[in-house]
Amino acid sequence: MRFFVTGVAGQLGHDVVNELVKRGYSAVASDIHTSIQNSDNVLVAGKCVYVPLDITDFSAVKKEVLLHKPDVIIHCAAWTCVDAAEDEENQSKVHLINVEGTENLVRAAGEIGCKFIYISTDYVFSGMGTEPWKPDCKEYAPLNVYGQSKLDGELAVSETLEKYFIVRIAWVFGKNGKNFIKTIVNAAKKQIDEKGCASLRVVSDQVGTPTYTYDLARLLVDMAETEKYGVYHATNEGGFISWYEFTKEIILQAENIGIIEENKTTVTPVTTEEYGLSKARRPYNSRLDKSKLSENGFNLLPHWKDALTRYLKEM
Repeated sequence: MRFFVTGVAGQLGHDVVNELVKRGYSAVASDIHTSIQNSDNVLVAGKCVYVPLDITDFSAVKKEVLLHKPDVIIHCAAWTCVDAAEDEENQSKVHLINVEGTENLVRAAGEIGCKFIYISTDYVFSGMGTEPWKPDCKEYAPLNVYGQSKLDGELAVSETLEKYFIVRIAWVFGKNGKNFIKTIVNAAKKQIDEKGCASLRVVSDQVGTPTYTYDLARLLVDMAETEKYGVYHATNEGGFISWYEFTKEIILQAENIGIIEENKTTVTPVTTEEYGLSKARRPYNSRLDKSKLSENGFNLLPHWKDALTRYLKEM
């Protein structure tokens, strides 16, 4: 099979292309940059075709898709800065990238009849309650601009194509980019260096499960090898935790492998209200029901603690 992957300068796109290369597939990697300059992307750049592409330009999208004629498009490119998406000056750009960019790829995919994998988010739901969101639930109620844009992208896929996978994820982390784990570790290091100890306040009333892009990439390629189309939820296994619980484990493991000094960091749980409102409303309930994966014969992602261990050793 031939693959076309968008957003390869990001966490997930980077890992998807590396997974494809590992399995011996032909891959075209794309992003808006004229070249892949991030050093973490050297492996990607050296073992696949890289195509600079602005997904908001339909003529450019159509040209590249028709030229390479992929069997599968894996669409990882997106505006993901959730708070910045709320700024009035950015909202049109968020829509352009996450909605119109997706529509452009969907139109091109429709012309050649290829499979399409779209990456979405739990943010399409209200984030309320305590029950895990089921993949086929249509009680959409995005809390913010980013969530609405990803929902609109979903609908562009599901209302146009037949051979599609929509995969909703949450709490994403990967080697090639910024993420919560890096933020926590760097904050602890900085405070220890400056004050001799670190004190972190982390919300304890937002609950979900982390997703390691390295593990997710394997699942996405597994899906592409099948025709078990539909909407899925995918995070690492290990049950549901709060950001506070996640942070405690990050600090513990980082101390155990020597990334930060032992017994120098205190983590204090706070409510979302106590922490202070961000520009974008965040979901309290990011629990995702992943039973559809096993029902369709897909291997579940490893435990999130195992994923964290492997990730920290790569930092």
